[in-house]
Amino acid sequence: MVEQFMQEAVQLAVENVRARRGGPFAALVVKDGNVVARGTNLVTSSNDPTAHAEVVAIRAACKSLNTFQLDGCDLYTTCEPCPMCLGAIYWARLRRVYYAGTREDAAAAGFDDDFIYEEIALPLGDRRIEMIPLLHDEAQRAFDTWKHLADRIRY
Repeated sequence: MVEQFMQEAVQLAVENVRARRGGPFAALVVKDGNVVARGTNLVTSSNDPTAHAEVVAIRAACKSLNTFQLDGCDLYTTCEPCPMCLGAIYWARLRRVYYAGTREDAAAAGFDDDFIYEEIALPLGDRRIEMIPLLHDEAQRAFDTWKHLADRIRY
């Protein structure tokens, strides 16, 4: 069954490329042996740099299951997740991730995310994109408001 889900994801990725909707990536979210959502890379067709297959699938699964956390769900993705997708996977609380291609495979095809992994490890002042702290004390008001909200939904 596990390989069957990955085969479906791979087929979706191939179809996505042939349809020229985006890059060669697809993902499925599976719960209790059933596919609850599918996603393909839609970056170029939607002009959305966050429309990676994993993120598209996570958004669809959350909508389908009416929740913001995907406890008990597995993700099948055609490639090792990039840093952005990895963050989304952790925030969604997926149980496990199955992946086919590696980040090295993606780099060989022209999708090199290594620079992002390297940037994350750098101190803020050494990153390519300038990070400028601004109104730190003012921002604390939002955090304080959140901390004092008795019925907040924790995540």
